Amino acid sequence: MKVLQKDEVLIAEGKLLKYLPKCFQIFGVVFAFNKNKTKSVQFIVDTWPDFKVIICRTDPQKNRGFTRKVSLFSTDERILKKMLSEEDPFDWSSCFRLGGCDVSHTTMLKEVSSNRNVNCKCVTVTHLLYLPGSSHLVTPTFDSQLKYRISSLDCSHADLVNRTWKLGGTEQAKNNVTFLISNFPSCCITDYQGRPISWMGMYESLAIGMLYTQPEHRQKGYAKVLVHTMARRLLADGYPVFCYIEEGNAVSYKLFKSMGFIEDPSFRASLFEFKV
Repeated sequence: MKVLQKDEVLIAEGKLLKYLPKCFQIFGVVFAFNKNKTKSVQFIVDTWPDFKVIICRTDPQKNRGFTRKVSLFSTDERILKKMLSEEDPFDWSSCFRLGGCDVSHTTMLKEVSSNRNVNCKCVTVTHLLYLPGSSHLVTPTFDSQLKYRISSLDCSHADLVNRTWKLGGTEQAKNNVTFLISNFPSCCITDYQGRPISWMGMYESLAIGMLYTQPEHRQKGYAKVLVHTMARRLLADGYPVFCYIEEGNAVSYKLFKSMGFIEDPSFRASLFEFKV
């Protein structure tokens, strides 16, 4: 097991390109790290420079060993299982979540965590949708005056976003939303008083999300305008454009597909929660 140095993380980004779209979760974190958007993380590989497993965790030197969110990608489950069983890439004594992980690893993850007396729960299974390039992006029709009401979120909007976010509602979640708004691209449509009425943001993995329109402003096509605007901005700045849609969320799935997003039908990404 090797912890990558900063220059090695840049090399790892290039190596991960050939495994897209399945490695988008950790590729996004690597990309953000190399753009100095994320700093308090470490990247661990089984071997270097030719790795089959790469894991992202919170830097224990900067977080006192308490790991809350991790991500990984592997091209060889046997090596991944050996790494998780015989080494300590995670702080198994803490509660943490593993996001964007291939659902095919479910049985192995539950076996390894059980052997460590840790409970492993699959919280959700999602579709990974992504935009290969600008030529795929569909341009929606909308009132030309609307473009003057499109802007970015700022920290004063964090409380509003937190109150409407599925994973929000707590002070800790509000702090996380504030961090995301401050450090990552976002997009919103405001009313004529400049207050956000529809918005979307980006997570630390660079997946777009938190898409929400206030109930009284729905059925006006705002979501399509936001997706289109955000995607164009990200592509212009060289960012990957992808999102995770929970299985069963037909409305969001249909929205992103209608905007030109595609998926690898053989892949499903899962969110796992680990607790002692």
